[in-house]
Amino acid sequence: MTSNNKNTSRLDYGLVSILILLFVTSCIAIYSAQSTGQYNDNFLIKQVIFYIISIGLIVGVITLDSDQLKKLSWYVYGLGIFMLGFLIVAPSSIAPVINGAKSWYKVPFIGSLQPSEFVKVFLILALARLIVEHHQKNRIKTVQSDLWLLVKIGLVTMVPLLLVMQQPDLGTSLVFIAIMLGMVFISGISWKILAPIFGGGLALVSGIFYFVLAHPEILEKYLGVKEYQFGRIYSWLDPYNYQSTTGFQLTRSLLAIGSGETTGKGYGTREVYLPESHTDFIFSIIGEEFGFMGASVIISLFFLLIYQITKVGMETKNDFYTYVCVGVISMITFHVVQNIGMTIGLLPITGIPLPFISYGGSSLMGNMLAVSLIFSIRYHYKKYMFSTSA
Repeated sequence: MTSNNKNTSRLDYGLVSILILLFVTSCIAIYSAQSTGQYNDNFLIKQVIFYIISIGLIVGVITLDSDQLKKLSWYVYGLGIFMLGFLIVAPSSIAPVINGAKSWYKVPFIGSLQPSEFVKVFLILALARLIVEHHQKNRIKTVQSDLWLLVKIGLVTMVPLLLVMQQPDLGTSLVFIAIMLGMVFISGISWKILAPIFGGGLALVSGIFYFVLAHPEILEKYLGVKEYQFGRIYSWLDPYNYQSTTGFQLTRSLLAIGSGETTGKGYGTREVYLPESHTDFIFSIIGEEFGFMGASVIISLFFLLIYQITKVGMETKNDFYTYVCVGVISMITFHVVQNIGMTIGLLPITGIPLPFISYGGSSLMGNMLAVSLIFSIRYHYKKYMFSTSA
């Protein structure tokens, strides 16, 4: 029995309000960042255009219900794999190498388009369908069925992951892993299987860090890793010793955010020059101009965004919708934690933008595509007063 036999409000106005605030924040921060004179482009106008295009994505996706999204999931996943694979063989006139990575297509009137930003969302849809169909076929859980589900999730994730690492793009590769881990956690796989796997993974990462810091020569000798490849880790742990090279961005970011103190220096009043501040280091601009208070407002907006998506995921009784919500939460949360963490020195720099605020058409449209799935879920599900199914 539905409440009042009607759908609840079909448009999530809370989510709309948060996106509007993020849009305003993005415009304010980008306008200030582009005044450094590093580039002559008007990034603010381009960002507004990308937001307008992204609204079109929401309008299109919101009409699709769960059955339609399920049917499309493997098709868009396959399209994403093709786009990533074609990057490898595409000529430079179509896919130029930018900053040492072949990650973008040149698109007329738009500029550069990074397919991996959209593949993140396609992966979420594919994994959600995979998990749902696995549980439908395996009503009785066994160790074998759980292991097989884990293998399938790993294989589906591994294909785009390897293609992105080929570019190379470490940051996006980590996002794929974050999405996979988030969906594995709620997939119903027994912790008797997951605990030793994650424990072993943690031990492996710890071991690598130990050898990088204490015995890099062993990694050089047996794995062929060059010492300069450890530079990002060294500059993260001791940025001021590398501030003229790999630690430059981090030391400037720390100086900008620290000098903002509690209330900041005021809008447009910046004294710290920080290259690429309109993209990956937009949070540093906010920290310097608006201080701790302004940075706290931004973090609070992201908390509200995650809360809103979590609420949608908990209210729907559709398992496919729930898995999609978890995937979107994993993706956005990792982006936010990694980006803010790297600007304040808590995490290594990986080139991950701040969702909805950093300049970047592909990143913005990819994140808005993910949020459009949440709008679709909110638009189609019903709240049931006495029933446990939708």
